[in-house]
Amino acid sequence: MSDPIKNRYEFVLLFDVENGNPNGDPDAGNMPRMDPETGYGLVTDVCLKRKIRNFVETAKEDEPGYRIYIKDGVPLNRSDAEAFAHWDIDEKTVKEAKKRDDKLDEKVRDFMCQNFFDIRAFGAVMTTFVKNNLNCGQIRGPVQLGFARSVDPIVPQEVTITRVAITTEADAEKKGTEMGRKYIVPYALYRCEGYVSANLARKVTGFSESDLELLWQAILNMFENDRSAARGKMAVRELIVFKHNSELGCAPAWKLFDTVSVARKEGVISPRSYSDYSVAVNEAALPAGVTCTRMG
Repeated sequence: MSDPIKNRYEFVLLFDVENGNPNGDPDAGNMPRMDPETGYGLVTDVCLKRKIRNFVETAKEDEPGYRIYIKDGVPLNRSDAEAFAHWDIDEKTVKEAKKRDDKLDEKVRDFMCQNFFDIRAFGAVMTTFVKNNLNCGQIRGPVQLGFARSVDPIVPQEVTITRVAITTEADAEKKGTEMGRKYIVPYALYRCEGYVSANLARKVTGFSESDLELLWQAILNMFENDRSAARGKMAVRELIVFKHNSELGCAPAWKLFDTVSVARKEGVISPRSYSDYSVAVNEAALPAGVTCTRMG
């Protein structure tokens, strides 16, 4: 693996949805997530990280160093066990092994970071396998995302659908179709803010420049190979990246986020496309030592 990144980053991600459900809420019958007080739509960080993981898994196809830890159908303890096997320890020998090598916990942690991209990026809680303190520890990742929130309040629609395939033989004798429902957002533009810590990359996970480039690629293409009829037409419209010229940064993140403005164009009442918005970055207000790159 290459050397860890040396610069702190913040970024603003803009993506939209058309006639789809970007993130269903299981506590509300899978309706699109929203803030009940303001009506603004929400998409969780977990949902966005899943899309990033899916892209990396597709692009790298389990290439060494780029496997995915949080993966459908793979129990976490199965992946944890690989680290134990690598260092030839189990629940019976771990106590003696730790007495002989006080760096063993770090070695197990480093094995997981080196082999799994999402641990290197997002961190992970790997303390579920706890026989005789045998676990891979808890890792705080350098890449963090907040919830995405829609630029304007959303108005979800409940759409009734029908199908001609009947579920049971008994029902087939009584009816020819069955009814169902799905929820959509006619259109919404979402904004998400994120952070990349060079300090955590150096001290903990080893998140590298090549990892960073893969992260930007994954964010820009997170919906392109992960289509679903339920999610409708989703697209990343722009990724705005702020780069500091130091590891600890040159300015608070909020000052950089405040330079990005997203607003409806004059005369637009009900936005139905990305062209109904204007996006601007006040680069003149950027603090010294910070540069801005717009991707998308």
